[in-house]
Amino acid sequence: MGHRRRAREYALQALYMYETVQTGLDELTELQWVDKDIPDDIREFAITLIRGSIESLDTVDALIVKHSRNWKFERLSAVDKSILRISIYALLFLPDIPEIVTIDEGIELGKLYGGESSGQFINGILDAIKKIELKREDIHDREPHRKK
Repeated sequence: MGHRRRAREYALQALYMYETVQTGLDELTELQWVDKDIPDDIREFAITLIRGSIESLDTVDALIVKHSRNWKFERLSAVDKSILRISIYALLFLPDIPEIVTIDEGIELGKLYGGESSGQFINGILDAIKKIELKREDIHDREPHRKK
């Protein structure tokens, strides 16, 4: 398994804890809840995803709401919501990662950890964001909006 995949899995776990038991950002980015040593490159990428996703929550969640037709945001599973948050943050604010890689990784996480139709659902939302939101010229100039 690739280093970035492992980092995405740690970020998924962290965002799940953030969503379900409101674990604080500082505790999440320490990664002390992981039972093993983490190589520096995996740790750094996981922290980037965790911190960025949480700090950009308002922007990211607004896009989930906008593009999740026929689904109420509150009804999304914590796993699907966490995968979407990580993936959308990466699409918007990590331009060095190819969009297709971010989307494929989100779909794979959905298939591994989500429900029966999570992969398709995640694919639909991420694809819509890629086609609609990333076409706007100002997307990479945006600053993450911090959740209060």
